[in-house]
Amino acid sequence: MTAIAKNTICLWFDGDAEEAARFYASVFPDSSVDGVWRAPGDYPAGKQGDVLTVQFTVLGIPCLGLNGGPMFKHNEAFSFQVATDDQAETDRYWHAIIDNGGQKSDCGWCKDKWGISWQITPKALTEAISDPDPAAAKRAFNAMMTMQKIDIAAIEAARRG
Repeated sequence: MTAIAKNTICLWFDGDAEEAARFYASVFPDSSVDGVWRAPGDYPAGKQGDVLTVQFTVLGIPCLGLNGGPMFKHNEAFSFQVATDDQAETDRYWHAIIDNGGQKSDCGWCKDKWGISWQITPKALTEAISDPDPAAAKRAFNAMMTMQKIDIAAIEAARRG
């Protein structure tokens, strides 16, 4: 039996928790599908034998996917924020999500095909908008506000003025 974490993020899915978990495990390091459990009996969103829960890890964070049915949808009130080291890593994660049925949003946010929100946030952006020079931070922030996927070179140029 797989160890149960003391605190786990539970994400509600409409029958496709296993597909989502396998996608996350294929895209992000330190990610895996750790267990798939089938329902021991019928339940409101499925039948005995259907995948009920999937235990998985995303970037070291323990998660549980619950196939609870269509009544609850994901929204931006919850997101995974992924701190990237460079433009290549930023591009890789952004495109993995967008190019597999996801949606672009603003300021480094995107949504995967299951409706989970992701903030693909270069460390350079976080450093730039927290610059001790308020004018440099504001320039970087204003540049970010015009972007969907974050362009690190543009953020750094704005920070420098």
